[in-house]
This record gives sequence, structure tokens and C-alpha cells, in this order.
Amino acid sequence: MARNYFNRYIWLIDIIQRSGHISFEDINRAWLRSSINRNGERLSERTFFNHKEAILDTFGIEIKCDRSLGYYINNEEDIESDSLKNWMLQSLSLNSIMNEGSDLRDRIICEDIPSSQKWLPDIMAAMRDGKCMMMTYQSFTKETPSSFEIAPYCLKYFKQRWYILAKTEKFPEGIYSLDRIRDLYPTDNSFKLPKGYDPKDTFRKLYGVILDKGPAETVILRVDESQVQYFRTLPLHHSQEELESGDGYTDFRYRLVPTFDFSREILSKGMYAEVISPLWLRKEIAEELREAVRMYKDIEEEV
Repeated sequence: MARNYFNRYIWLIDIIQRSGHISFEDINRAWLRSSINRNGERLSERTFFNHKEAILDTFGIEIKCDRSLGYYINNEEDIESDSLKNWMLQSLSLNSIMNEGSDLRDRIICEDIPSSQKWLPDIMAAMRDGKCMMMTYQSFTKETPSSFEIAPYCLKYFKQRWYILAKTEKFPEGIYSLDRIRDLYPTDNSFKLPKGYDPKDTFRKLYGVILDKGPAETVILRVDESQVQYFRTLPLHHSQEELESGDGYTDFRYRLVPTFDFSREILSKGMYAEVISPLWLRKEIAEELREAVRMYKDIEEEV
């Protein structure tokens, strides 16, 4: 049921956001033509107002009515300044267009997201209602799945995968990839977020999704001039600062915990990004690169 309503919320947000202002009658006309309206029925006023409340609770998007102009998104400026809501609206808009059977469907190529997005609506409902969930999880490092109860704190999207940050009986905070969930359903147990808890604090000094409570360090990367614009337009981390430029390079500074996934990101840049400091990270990356070279040591012999 939650998934069906979730699709309705997506559709309703998109039709109002794209219209700017729209009357209830025009919403209904669009609803009658929508492919997700399986039974072809009108949207009742009661259902519409229930959807409005759910959208506010779930997404923080406030739909209001101007008697002369119709319904509109009241906090659009807040959404534009909020990277999550802005990203979400853009994603929802594209999703709605493609679901409506647009002729452009085959001409819009998106990256595949292997994470089981089928769990998203249920997790969001549990987060909103403060309900714990029983999860069966298959870790890549274990042979068999395990089942345990979680208190879902927040969701995070990273590198084509969705993750859930949750409290369990063993860990105050753990992170789990949705594509490794085998089963998930709400329980009768409730939970409350700790007073003053902000999930952004958990990830503020991290690069990705590896939870590390260690101290943040200053990392300086020297980036080849051919890649500098890529770093400027898509920073590796919110703490990124541009430093001096030299002959064919620009230095960037970061303040974060140099976790394993951050090291993988640096290595993915190859010869175009050099760690200047800290020294221990520079040595670690250098050793990784030497190992990679050793893997291909037979190339010269083959040539």
C-alpha cells in the first residue's frame, strides 16, 4: 500500500511543481489521464488533502492554495536552497515524465541503480511514523543472511546505491545497503530519534558511507590542469577549498576523515590527482599504485 501511495505523492508533487499554480479540477483532469491511475477514478477532495498532509510529513514540501490561482508549492525557495529537496524534485519530475509514456523514454539514458528501491517507500513510512523494522540482511562478507530489528534513522544515496543509517541492538549507528536487504517489514515497536539528533552530523566529516568516528584531517590533493574544472564543478567533499595553482596543476584542500572509500576515489583519478599531505596517506596511495603496477609487470615481457 505504501508503495502505491508513494507513486501518487511523486505524481502530485510533479504536476503542481511543473504547473506553478493549478486548480483542483485541472489536477483531476491530469489524474484521469495518468498511467498510474489504474482504475480511472477521480481524485476525491478528501484523498487529495490526505496526500497533501503526507507529502508535507514525508518530504517537507508544503502545498497551499491561492483561491484565484489554484494550488502551488509554498516553500519552493526553501527547496531550491536545500540540495536534497532540489535533487529530489528534479528526479521526481524526470520519473513522472517517463512514467507517463513520453516519446522520449528511449532517448533518456540513466545509470542503473542496483539498490532495491522497492524498499524506499516502506523505509520512509517507518521513518515518518517512528516504527522499527525487522530486516533480513545479506552482507557481502558473510555466507548467510542475518535478521535483526532496526530503528531507521535516515537514508543516504551514494555511488549508485541507497543506504540506510539505523540503530540496532548491537550498534548505536550502523549503515546498510538496500541492495543487500532480503526482507524488510515494520514491527509493533516504536523508536524516537535522540534529542537534537541530526544525521548530517554523522556524515559531515566523511566522504561517503563508511562510518568512522576518528578525527578529521587536512588532506591536500594536487590535481592536473586537465581535471581541475571537473573538481571545481563537482567537488569531492563539501569542505573542498581551492588553493594555489602552479605550472599545470591546482591544489585542493579537504577537511575530513580519510576513509577507505575516499582512498578509492583518489586512486580512481590515477595520475591526475596526487596526495600532497598527510604523509601517511601519500605513502598508502603510493603503495597501492606500486601494487597495481606489479600486477601488470608482465606487460613489457609480452610486448
